[in-house]
Amino acid sequence: MDLSQAVWRKSSRSDTHGTQCVEVAALAEAVAVRDSRRPDGRPLIITPAGWAAFLGDVKRGTLD
Repeated sequence: MDLSQAVWRKSSRSDTHGTQCVEVAALAEAVAVRDSRRPDGRPLIITPAGWAAFLGDVKRGTLD
């Protein structure tokens, strides 16, 4: 998957020191997630349905 044009956004929940940052890029048919400390590393590629389910769990506090 070509991610050269991906627009990465850093999570607002990332720590203030920049040591635990997650970045997300919305793609045409998937969502990519990566560690901002390793931008050249392999990102997780998630289906839109999987991402929506994950966000739903986060909002409900299921993962706490």
